[in-house]
Amino acid sequence: MARQLEGEFDYIIVGAGTAGCIAANRLSADPRNRVLILEAGGKDNWIWFHIPVGYLFAIGNPRSDWMFKTEPEPGLNGRSLSYPRGKVIGGSSAINAMISMRGQAADYDHWRQLGLTGWGYDDVLPVFKRLEDHFLGASAHHGSGGGWRIEAPRLSWAVLDAVAEAAVEMGIRKTPDFNTGDNEGVGYFHVNQKRGRRWSSARGFLKPALNRPNLRLETNVLTDRLIVENGRAVGVRFIQNGETIEARTKGEVILCAGSIGSVQVLHRSGIGPADWLKPLGIDVVLDKPGVGRNLQDHLQQRAIYKVSGVKTLNETYYNLFKRGWMGVDYALRRRGPLTMAPSQLGIFTRSDSRRDRANIQFHVQPLSLDKFGDPLHRFPAITVSACNLQPTSRGTVRVRSATPDEKPSIAPNYLSTDEDREVAADAIRTTRRLMKQPTLTKYHPEEFLPGPSVGDDDASLAKAAGDIGTTIFHPVGTAKMGAASDPMAVVDERLRFRGIDGLRVIDASVMPTITSGNTNTPTAMIAKKGAAMTIEDRR
Repeated sequence: MARQLEGEFDYIIVGAGTAGCIAANRLSADPRNRVLILEAGGKDNWIWFHIPVGYLFAIGNPRSDWMFKTEPEPGLNGRSLSYPRGKVIGGSSAINAMISMRGQAADYDHWRQLGLTGWGYDDVLPVFKRLEDHFLGASAHHGSGGGWRIEAPRLSWAVLDAVAEAAVEMGIRKTPDFNTGDNEGVGYFHVNQKRGRRWSSARGFLKPALNRPNLRLETNVLTDRLIVENGRAVGVRFIQNGETIEARTKGEVILCAGSIGSVQVLHRSGIGPADWLKPLGIDVVLDKPGVGRNLQDHLQQRAIYKVSGVKTLNETYYNLFKRGWMGVDYALRRRGPLTMAPSQLGIFTRSDSRRDRANIQFHVQPLSLDKFGDPLHRFPAITVSACNLQPTSRGTVRVRSATPDEKPSIAPNYLSTDEDREVAADAIRTTRRLMKQPTLTKYHPEEFLPGPSVGDDDASLAKAAGDIGTTIFHPVGTAKMGAASDPMAVVDERLRFRGIDGLRVIDASVMPTITSGNTNTPTAMIAKKGAAMTIEDRR
């Protein structure tokens, strides 16, 4: 028998990640709204949630990461990938790359062309601006005074400056700002930091609101399922400290658990494809074939090049004196390598001349390692990762059982289309061309991965992409927005669930197509816009 949580709430938010923190802040701003937010993780009271380089310790750590893995992927030659997702207030914004990236205006205009009124670039740009507290100040492209702090990086590397010059030699223009609607160009990423500390959504939005008496946060909560009565979501059942508890709402339940978590809750609630749920013994409340389909992610080809005659983090880290100085520099000035995002230099370009806009993104790092969680290599090297910004492959997320703590099946289906395999091959060719530019000659770049033995033909490069490809942690689309005529649409353009009243999904899962760049900032925009629509619809 479940215990009833005292009181009735106007809004119950499932997930205190990027989206949930922003939604909770906005919905609780009206003191008449009683808001409950449930988070499976704990408080962000660990130093590595706040020092930017802490992602190296947070990713792959069960304290902060759900520790998901994909199914063995045919497109990756049978490999299974770790699939990090944040498990703490702030969610993935507490462990991610901190890169501030909206994508391209064409991404959102495409959403509008799909029949999603209010989601074109002209519609979402004001939301991005209201969200921001940008170091460049208020302008046609940016805002100031919002909760989402954005700053310039606090260190530079000569080798990255040289890679930027090599990109210019290839014909790619320099850009001081990727977030003007067209991100084609080369430049340094802006980051979600404040004076050398990570700026998560918990820090920017949730914590400032927690002193409000109408906002209640419950942590270490595993949400089991929704309570649906007469076709309406009226509450949530969750487990905390081994006890089953139910919370009720007279308003709405809002799923903000992300492209993996929101699907799990819906499936356990009997909402999803009936042919997936019935074999698991889950009673079907609503046969909704789109829940858990349409998974999209950015796959990166992590090329590694050995270099000489220039400093990288690899050999710096293994020098005990220099490693000690990193800590001193951070303690005294909040500068140096401890402020580093995983990637510092970005390049957006086209994999071939037929493309009408940038379709590959490079993340360039002054370091190399086999994979996150592994030690840095002992030789000087840089990583030049290229990812397909507009993949056509689609995957799935589905529960394996009705048991709340069982990890889901995640099958991104990478490189399953001819177009994606072609772009992957072209991206490696583009990487090789970049590294052969005259500016880099003095550093003697030597291809370590995929390696000089890999030929330049399509078949060899497609196989190499499968060998070295890995997720860049951008799962979206598993509960997509769509028009009423779209049988796979899960929510409408106001993020209301199609077929269940009193239920909304506000997170990255609602993206119909993935944005052309890192997905955390678009998720924050969706949360800001979705919370505003929730308030408007109640009036």
